[in-house]
Amino acid sequence: MIMNPVISMEHIQKTFSGKQVLSDVNCSVAECEIFGLLGPSGAGKTTMINVLTGQLKADSGQSTLFGVSSQHLTDEIHTQIGMVLDDNGLYTRLSCYDNLAVFADIFKAPKTRIHEVLDLVKLGDDARKPVTKLSKGMTQRLVLARAILHHPKLLFLDEPTSSLDPTNVREIHNLIFDLRKHGATVFLTTHNMDEAAKLCDHVALLNEGKIVEYGEPDVLCRRYNTKKSIQILLKDGTMVEMAGDHSSAEKIYRYFQEDMVESIHSSEPNLETVFIELTGRGLI
Repeated sequence: MIMNPVISMEHIQKTFSGKQVLSDVNCSVAECEIFGLLGPSGAGKTTMINVLTGQLKADSGQSTLFGVSSQHLTDEIHTQIGMVLDDNGLYTRLSCYDNLAVFADIFKAPKTRIHEVLDLVKLGDDARKPVTKLSKGMTQRLVLARAILHHPKLLFLDEPTSSLDPTNVREIHNLIFDLRKHGATVFLTTHNMDEAAKLCDHVALLNEGKIVEYGEPDVLCRRYNTKKSIQILLKDGTMVEMAGDHSSAEKIYRYFQEDMVESIHSSEPNLETVFIELTGRGLI
């Protein structure tokens, strides 16, 4: 149990038109943690964010941010939150700079901060470019710049790298790590399990409104390692699979003695394989 969590949800239930969207959801997120909520589209991830931020009222249960009920968040707490949601809310005819200037006024952030965040997301040279002229990756980085404009302590990132190319994904990942290093707590939703494994301290696997598993990504993968085998790729291209215990030690030693080993791998599943094992469904 996390003491004084930044985010807490206890027994949250939410129903839309008779359909259970969230069912007895419990989770907590510590300060300066990158937390990943993982699941396919329609699993309830965005609904969880909307409940936590007070945009939706849960049917039952209790959720808090910084120890305050989601239904009674003060203006002071709202100024500590940054959000990247599916609807980016940018003014398409305005430039990158002017979009951020609008929100600098709202958050009472100094105008000098605009150039700082544009440089952080590598849009410094595009400050005067209108949003209509931005690529999808540039637009996503501008949305992230807006979210961090006011130095928030808590960031909600809903599928922040969806449909982006690998270069843009890597840049956003690096920025998320940097934000955590400087004191931000990050609540991330994604259906990209590889992304979650790289970024997150803890993950929760959400399926049909229920958290079916929770933990550190590496620990979860080891927990569901039922094969417990070792695969050795030999230099002649042969792949050898053997038991991951003492019974294979002599044979492995001989391969190394004879300089035959190209690479060696254990059999832990990835998060996607764990999710499919738990739910019987894929992530799309």
